[in-house]
Amino acid sequence: MAKIIETQDLAVAFAEGDGHNIIFRHLNVSVEKGEFVTLVGVSGAGKSTLLRVIADLIPPYEGSVKLDAAHDPTRRPIAMVFQAALLMPWRKVGDNISLGLDGIDVPAAVKKERVEWTLELVGLAGYEDRWPYQLSGGQRQRIGIARALAVDPAILLMDEPFGALDAITRTGLQDELLRIWQETHKSILFVTHDIEEAVYLGDRVLLLGDKPAHIVNEYHINVDRDQRRESEQFLLMVDEVKAGLLAAMALSNGSG
Repeated sequence: MAKIIETQDLAVAFAEGDGHNIIFRHLNVSVEKGEFVTLVGVSGAGKSTLLRVIADLIPPYEGSVKLDAAHDPTRRPIAMVFQAALLMPWRKVGDNISLGLDGIDVPAAVKKERVEWTLELVGLAGYEDRWPYQLSGGQRQRIGIARALAVDPAILLMDEPFGALDAITRTGLQDELLRIWQETHKSILFVTHDIEEAVYLGDRVLLLGDKPAHIVNEYHINVDRDQRRESEQFLLMVDEVKAGLLAAMALSNGSG
């Protein structure tokens, strides 16, 4: 299958004193079209930074990012969902979603259709005239996802979007996200600290570690999706990734 995201010997460094603090180096990550890839790793390894480089919010220090997303003035190639929904309190839900559509070459009627379609997709049809303060935390995060989907991206980058939610809401939104992914066939790169979430959602789990950070392990999740959560095979896979993360943490601490 064709790669829609491919980084080649990617490095990011931030100025520190007279030199640079290298966050990661020689980082080679790929996501195939329609694939759901989750990314876990040690604290400070640059998981969120990687998403921002792919989204062209941070310039690379070395290397390159290649995206196989055709230019189309009616959509954006990439959209990003953050841990906080970042809704504007003075704009109603529909206006918050349509904010991402500013600058896209589609008529007002199509923008309205996209708002309605994405609200239905995230299970909040009819909420366009509500204010953000009238929503629960889980509903606000659904609106953040709807805003990202409204621009019809080929690539969806998600930076711990469920990290601040309670366990029950988080579990429900994981299932909702899988349903949306299966319906839309978007390519997703999803950062999380939760190993069970990573294994539950991902086709592959990438483990980022060491200093400077790089991919120290990759896990193919060969567990049927309808058998994830509680099956023995799923739990064994979770334990394997946890063990890899603990080893990566020990290596990272030892290299400091």
